[in-house]
Amino acid sequence: MNSQNVDATEELEIDLLLEGLFRQYGFDFRGYARSSLRRRIRTAVAGEGLATVSALQDRMLHDVSCLKRLLLGLSVHVSAMFRDPRFFLTLRRLAVPFLRTYPFIRIWQAGCSTGEEVYSLAILLQEEGLYDRCRIYATDMNESVLDRAREGIYSLELMQRYTANYLASGGTREFSSYYTAAYDHVMFRPSLRERVVFSQHNLASDGPFNEFNVILCRNVMIYFTRPLQDRVHDLFARSLAMFGLLGLGSHESIRFAASEHRYEPLEAGEKLFRRVA
Repeated sequence: MNSQNVDATEELEIDLLLEGLFRQYGFDFRGYARSSLRRRIRTAVAGEGLATVSALQDRMLHDVSCLKRLLLGLSVHVSAMFRDPRFFLTLRRLAVPFLRTYPFIRIWQAGCSTGEEVYSLAILLQEEGLYDRCRIYATDMNESVLDRAREGIYSLELMQRYTANYLASGGTREFSSYYTAAYDHVMFRPSLRERVVFSQHNLASDGPFNEFNVILCRNVMIYFTRPLQDRVHDLFARSLAMFGLLGLGSHESIRFAASEHRYEPLEAGEKLFRRVA
């Protein structure tokens, strides 16, 4: 069998794997960018000690532990505290004064992964005196990473980089005051979770569940195909209150989305937008 036939067979197997994952368990990866998805599936096949994607599908359908490993492998969990510090600095300078006008603030952190940006946002809101009137809904499709987010435990060796990010984002206190170190890990203060609801939500298949003043979905849609990006932008437009704020990742955009006309940039060059229509 030549390489072209092998590639065609693998593509068919991937289609069947994704369809089975969706129909059996409700996890929809069919709209994810194919090249990166293919690499992660190949890694999963090798990690399970299997020879083909079809064998992975068979094991996934009959072995729950394999399903959990596969979901971890297919989901993207790259995160950091105060990632892109300029974005958080813009939140402090321009979004916070706007949010002060509301008696209660609902925020959706979509695709929250292991929670680093959730705790970053909680710290920022505490320092600006807004946290007590906020509710943060932190969602992800993967329950395993949500469990890690709820724990708020991270590697101690990351704290030097996170401290630098925090200071560059306009932090006003000692970053170490927000966590307790033990051995080679740190645990963030429980008070940072008091206004957070961690919950499962799949951007590829689930619908709106509340109206929000702020929606942050950063560095998630870069892994989606254009049709799935359009779906998610529509979901956010239906979930965001008038004059609410939408925050995206540095390599993401609302250009060419059907809802583009609904927004105006809060500041040129930053991926923070206000809904105006």
